[in-house]
Amino acid sequence: MAGPIKVTPEMAEFHREISEDALEPLWMAAPEVMLRQPKSKPIPYIWKKASIERHLQKAAEIINFNNGGDRRVLMLINPGMRDLQPYGWGATTQTLSVCVQILLPGEEAPPHRHSQTAIRYIVQGEGAYSAVEGEKVYMCEGDYVITPKHLWHEHEHEGTAPMMWMDCLDTPIIYYLHGTFFEPGPFKKQPITRKPSVGKYLGGMVRPLSDHEPSSAPLPLYKYEPTLAALKGLSDHYDPDPVEGYVVEYINPSNGASANENIGAWLQKLPVGFHGKAHRHVNSVVYHIKEGRGYTLIDGVRFDWEKGDYLVIPTWAYHEHVNVSETEEALLFSTNDIPIFERMELQKVEEYPENGGFQQETGKFDPA
Repeated sequence: MAGPIKVTPEMAEFHREISEDALEPLWMAAPEVMLRQPKSKPIPYIWKKASIERHLQKAAEIINFNNGGDRRVLMLINPGMRDLQPYGWGATTQTLSVCVQILLPGEEAPPHRHSQTAIRYIVQGEGAYSAVEGEKVYMCEGDYVITPKHLWHEHEHEGTAPMMWMDCLDTPIIYYLHGTFFEPGPFKKQPITRKPSVGKYLGGMVRPLSDHEPSSAPLPLYKYEPTLAALKGLSDHYDPDPVEGYVVEYINPSNGASANENIGAWLQKLPVGFHGKAHRHVNSVVYHIKEGRGYTLIDGVRFDWEKGDYLVIPTWAYHEHVNVSETEEALLFSTNDIPIFERMELQKVEEYPENGGFQQETGKFDPA
């Protein structure tokens, strides 16, 4: 096996000469760009509920749709990506942009569409709806909503209290690939032309004939209660996965793939006292803590979390989840880029090989 390259004065001068003509030597670059294993630019990080909600409340006071664009949203920018311009490409990971949005009673966020695909997970409130490609979708806490790329969508709040939700888009990878398109709506409100899709899927694992041919959004809304019931069915009858506990994945009922073509989404239950084994994978993950409290060890560093927090696991970082409660289960909603890496045949998962699968705690993250 070839060792480190010994650069002679003659080679150094040659490297300088070719650089002036927009050339670089692969024999020098290969060890740095063709790595033996992934090296993540995003870092592990946690955003605390109190901080996010404080800033969102301030934004609600000073930003409206006349002076602040067409959405009131805060992006969760990974500190490892902040050097990218503009705005760290909105990157929570190298592929995913997670945001938190607030909509006040009576407000209307106008229609638009874009080449980024998007999801929403409702964090707080009820009474608002999204219109997605001609279907009005009313949203409540715990619901999951998808907006595949190039579909018209808008929001209106008909309720009486503010609503907040988590957004996740594939903005960083689309921006990097120079594939971004954005189009404001040519109408104030899109016409509602479709009946609610939820009614088509009340039978569970059966598919209406009208959805036999795959489409991007046959079911734009996934209600919380049936999803929670699916988790309960698992935990009532099966042992937990030693790494993840109990997990269900949101899928597209017309093709069995991820509900959103580029963004995977899970709802996950950690039983009382659960301590999962560690593993790592090529994909990145962003967690929203729906219920409970606990911690996650990421490459040995402890990240304590509680309801309302957001936690990012970057590529190829060993991690394990722990529910510290002796009385309550923990519920975690998460988004990931597994569909992207699986489509590129780059996904890989590796279990932690030491100490029976459990890491040693080497430090504790301080969000302050």
